[in-house]
Amino acid sequence: MKIGYLRVSTEEQCVDRQVDALAPICDELRVERLSATAMHRPVYEALIAQLTGGDTLVILDLDRAFRSAKDALTELDKLTERGVGIQIVSMQIDTSTPHGKLLYTFISGLAEFERHLLSERTKQGLEAARRRGKRLGRPPKLSDRQIRSAARRLATHGVSVAQVAASYDVHPWTLTRAIKRLEPT
Repeated sequence: MKIGYLRVSTEEQCVDRQVDALAPICDELRVERLSATAMHRPVYEALIAQLTGGDTLVILDLDRAFRSAKDALTELDKLTERGVGIQIVSMQIDTSTPHGKLLYTFISGLAEFERHLLSERTKQGLEAARRRGKRLGRPPKLSDRQIRSAARRLATHGVSVAQVAASYDVHPWTLTRAIKRLEPT
């Protein structure tokens, strides 16, 4: 049997591209909506346990099933011992042939290398943005004007931090941190 494994990282992502590529060549499709880095992937684990000699695990891209080159090669070894092949449709790789195994090994290493490069480029981009004074992350809940107004109210009206925070629909700790971060003018 040829069983297709399709994975997307979130519920909102669409599997149509994978379905379109795998449905015509697979006897069965299994869909998982979970990050590849999740500690447990129940659909994947059940599928791997079910595969028997002569079966083929079919995936569209290497990163749909495996976390790293080591993970991909370890799975290949385990499945090969059981007589199960792996087919990567996007690259036309079939591990039931010697050439397919070689390409699979090579591509696994390249995929991991690309993930490391992407991570490094992302870190460098974030650092460059920080050096240029860009604010990263979630936007602030309160503007500088709101923070100054809140600080004045706290200093002059004898109200509690909780009361002022509630008027801005934020947690008291959010207001306290914002006031501490605000530069004196």
